[in-house]
Amino acid sequence: MARRVGVDKWMFFTTLLLVVGGLVMVFSASAVVAQARYNSPYSFVGKQAWWALLGVLTMVALMHVDYRVYKSPRFVYPALCATTFLLVLVFFFPGSHNTHRWIRFGGFFTFQPSEIAKPVMIIFLAWFLHTRLDAMQDWKRTLLRAAIVPVVFVLLIVRQPDLGTALVLAGVTAMMLILAGMEWKYLVGAVAAVLPLLATLLFWVSWRRQRMLVFLNPDADPQGAGFHINQSLIAVGSGGLTGRGYMEGVQKLFYLPESSSDFIFANIAEELGFIGAIVTVLLFVVLGVCGLRAAFRSQDPFARLIAFGITTGILLQAFFNISVVLSLVPTKGIPLPLISSGGTSLFFTLASIGILLNITKKIE
Repeated sequence: MARRVGVDKWMFFTTLLLVVGGLVMVFSASAVVAQARYNSPYSFVGKQAWWALLGVLTMVALMHVDYRVYKSPRFVYPALCATTFLLVLVFFFPGSHNTHRWIRFGGFFTFQPSEIAKPVMIIFLAWFLHTRLDAMQDWKRTLLRAAIVPVVFVLLIVRQPDLGTALVLAGVTAMMLILAGMEWKYLVGAVAAVLPLLATLLFWVSWRRQRMLVFLNPDADPQGAGFHINQSLIAVGSGGLTGRGYMEGVQKLFYLPESSSDFIFANIAEELGFIGAIVTVLLFVVLGVCGLRAAFRSQDPFARLIAFGITTGILLQAFFNISVVLSLVPTKGIPLPLISSGGTSLFFTLASIGILLNITKKIE
């Protein structure tokens, strides 16, 4: 029987440190652009701060809510229906940059449904799989049925299009199924079946094909498709060991696109140097260790799967974001969890960590 040991303080304070550090770096990366666009250097960081406050309050509230309330069809089915509805509804709103990722209410509030899809999918898989751990070799009744919701979510998100988030969801699904006991042969088979579709998405769509070619040769189109990654590498390389100094970065001055969101790690490396970049990575390592410790110490299969799914989702997203900045993988629009500018991502990441913190209170 699990005993109450209190919330994981390492996880709690590491999360707060990442959020505060994120606000500090969002201000640095966005102040000049915000002043030019909105006549206020606090435009971006102000919105981010409100989302951070709301997210931290939600995290604190959810860490006092017993995680077992989510282990019920009365929660799972409405959550699935609401998320699916939002993922469809997004296509009825005007697009931005040739994408349909946001639900917009005037010019003051935007909401990205793909962010809520992450925790909802994790809770669904944990609920569906925790009573079927002895039937993980039954591909028809267990694996195929478990895959329906993730596949629907992934296809809707790919259609937006947002291939990066879709790949994160697919990766988390695969790792949760493996943890639950699925044999590797099924994963290999699924990957083999999906590869032709993935290759089509990467090479048939012209702008994605350009990104792939630029990834292979960043200097092929330095002023076009390769502009993002080249400016990112310049920022990272110019930071050296200790960086140019806070607020002293150059690439954020209209050279590096999305410097406060998808490429904020490049700004961290430029201003705080290798030391700042490594500290950021180490904070995610601490968060990951705490989350995985909670997962593997939990005696409840449902809690174990949720904790594992939330933790691997955050780590996988951070890995993709940092890898893009360092040109280790092709460019994708994936924010750095808890740090990048983006209210919906910040809020639902904090809410998910709130659930995870509640699980840590009940492990042995």
